[in-house]
Amino acid sequence: MIFKQPTHYFIAAGHAEGYSPLNAFDQALLEAGVGDTNLVRMSSILPPSCQRIEPIDLPYGALVPVAYADMVSSNPGEWIAAAVAIGVPADPKLPGLIMEHHGVGRLDEIEAQVREMAVQGMAYRNREIQKVVSIGMEHQVDKHGAAFAGVVLWDESVRGREEG
Repeated sequence: MIFKQPTHYFIAAGHAEGYSPLNAFDQALLEAGVGDTNLVRMSSILPPSCQRIEPIDLPYGALVPVAYADMVSSNPGEWIAAAVAIGVPADPKLPGLIMEHHGVGRLDEIEAQVREMAVQGMAYRNREIQKVVSIGMEHQVDKHGAAFAGVVLWDESVRGREEG
């Protein structure tokens, strides 16, 4: 098995301007606290009984499963946003659902849409929702801008970077 089933998750978001669109994206990842890892983009299921934690310092170079939304633009003055939402099930034995959304526009619009996507996705699954958790980020582009929001899944048996 390449990955163990994650036991914990945290949400993270960042935005940035950069030398190029890729540099802006990289800087947004750094601001979100995940820039020095190898993100493994995954589909959007929160494992059963997965517990939310505060963001942790991830080990440098770690393979980190993450469901994320990102938006990059090189249109000066444009507002861009990215957001994620989690439908956390009322029954902890069932999986939850993570939705991602990004676009041109303000965060309140993008985040409202992604929250409703999580509600609708849980309804398709006939799962009662305990709560919807969301985070997002917006950015007004100067030259090259990026917005990022993600749900980082983590196994509690793996520790974060040692403080030192």
